[in-house]
Order: sequence, then structure tokens, then C-alpha cells
Amino acid sequence: MSSDAHHRVTMLVYDGVKLLDVSGPAEVFAEANRLGADYRIALLSTTGADVTSSVGIRITVDGSPASEPAPDTLVVPGGDIYPRTPVARDLVEAARDLAARSGRVASVCSGAFVLAATGLLDGKRATTHWKVAGELAAQCPKARVEPDAIYVRDGTTYTSAGVSAGIDLALALVEEDHGPELSRDVARALVVYLQRAGGQSQFSAPLQATPPRSPALRRVVDLVQADPAGNHSLGELAKHLNVSPRHLTRLFREELSTTPARYVESIRFDLAKAFLDQGHSATQAAALAGFPSYESLRRVFARELSMSPTAYQRRFGTARRAQAGA
Repeated sequence: MSSDAHHRVTMLVYDGVKLLDVSGPAEVFAEANRLGADYRIALLSTTGADVTSSVGIRITVDGSPASEPAPDTLVVPGGDIYPRTPVARDLVEAARDLAARSGRVASVCSGAFVLAATGLLDGKRATTHWKVAGELAAQCPKARVEPDAIYVRDGTTYTSAGVSAGIDLALALVEEDHGPELSRDVARALVVYLQRAGGQSQFSAPLQATPPRSPALRRVVDLVQADPAGNHSLGELAKHLNVSPRHLTRLFREELSTTPARYVESIRFDLAKAFLDQGHSATQAAALAGFPSYESLRRVFARELSMSPTAYQRRFGTARRAQAGA
């Protein structure tokens, strides 16, 4: 780490990098500076040439890794190109070089794939955007991927979820450096939560899980969605599918690592989120999704999202705010 009083934050950018993955954390550090911190932010590319972000805005960089003193913090933002394409070799080498000289290393969103390609996530807990968490686990089997986390710290390695989660991560880094009071003041100035309730599950789109491979299990999904409030006990599902309850339980365990009852509940949970998003009340959503009562739906929301159905709806039901006299 640098011996100077200031703290060097180096961000490794590349063509296709997501702009908010860069600007979000940078604004947190810049706001912290206005409140008394001393972060020095440097943007680097592998060659030292400017790059073009995912929205077409050109990003001016300060140099290449070869020109950068040892960073106190290295941040690797994400981009939509990952994991669709392999991480370029020069980017992997640049990240590895900078990480070896950094006091701590962080990724935002799919920047975790860059860290994974360097081997930095091997044997560590990590997260990334919920849409590609499964792909990260497949590409980096030595990592313990936590798909619902907003951000994860494992030693001096930090990974965060999608896009705006980079702000959450940067706030945590500021708190680590300067304490909760300054971090809280930064969050207030930027009008963001200091710590969000719940994990990534609250943001994931309903009914987007990969369909089961087994035709019998796919039929379960069809049955529950067609009649959420119907009797979908283990015995009834087995009878519908013309298999024994033991065989059906084994299919669920082997393919989905869950039980038939918990899987049915997860389908109803996704349906309830969709109904809440459409504007139904929490009681209506519980009934439409097949829950026996609002209380049973509330318990699932508390377990999965650490919030109530009504709190979820207030946060995600609409981007419009009620106006007096409207």
C-alpha cells in the first residue's frame, strides 16, 4: 500500500465497461473526499488508451498498469460482454499485476469474471449479478459463489452484485477506512441506502429460473402455474405424473437440490412477486399465488428477502411516487 497520506483507488477499465460500474463507486469516493477523506482515483486501461463504455461514452484514462504506483484499492468494473465472451488475456494479466500490488481488490457486477480468470477467487466466497451467478460458479468452481449477496468480503478480496451494488460496496470500503459516520454522511449526500434490506433476490425477475431438464419436473412447473391454489402435495404431484412419491422426491433432490414442497413454494413466491409488481394488494397476491394466507406469504418474504410483501411492493411496485392532490 502507498505510504502517502492519501489512498490510491485504481479502476481498471476496458472497451464495453458498464459506465455506472465505474461512475457509481467513483462518486462515493469523490463525495467522501468532500467530507474529509483523501482518495486519489486513477482510471487505467491495459494499453493506456482511452476506452468506450457500454453506452458509447468515451472514458479518458490516466495511463496503463505499468505507469501506476501500487494501488491501495483496485476496482474492476463489469461489462455486458462478460460472461458472453472469454476475458481478454491482456486484461487478465493487467488485473493480476495490479492485484498483486494492491492492498485490497474489488469487483463490481461481472467484473468478478475478470478476477476469476486471474485465479483470485479460487477458494474464496464471491458474488456477482444474479443473472450470471450460476455462470460464475460454473467457470470458477473453486469459488463459493453466493448469488443473493449484495457484496461479499473474503479477506482483502471484495465482490459485489450488479451495477448499483458497486455503490454499496464503495460505501462499505469507505466505512472500513473512515468509520460508519463518514460512510453514513456519504450515503445521505448521494440519497442512497447505507445498507439495503435483503439480498439480490428482491431484484431478480420472477419465473426466470432455468427450466428443469426432466420432463416430469417441467410438468410440475406447468401444473402449479396453471392452478397455483390447487392441491400440489407430494402425493398429488406424484399421482399427476404417474410416478411414486419416492421417485419424484429423488428427482427433485438430484436435479434441483430441493424438495417438491419447497419448489412449489418457490413458484408461488415468484408468482406473488409478479402480482405485487402488477399492483395487487399483498392479500390478493397471496391468494392468487396459491398461499393459504397473507401470513404464510409474509413468512416466505421474510425468509427470502428479509422484508414484508408490502415493503417489497413499496420499493418495486412503481417508479411513480404519490403526489398530494393527484
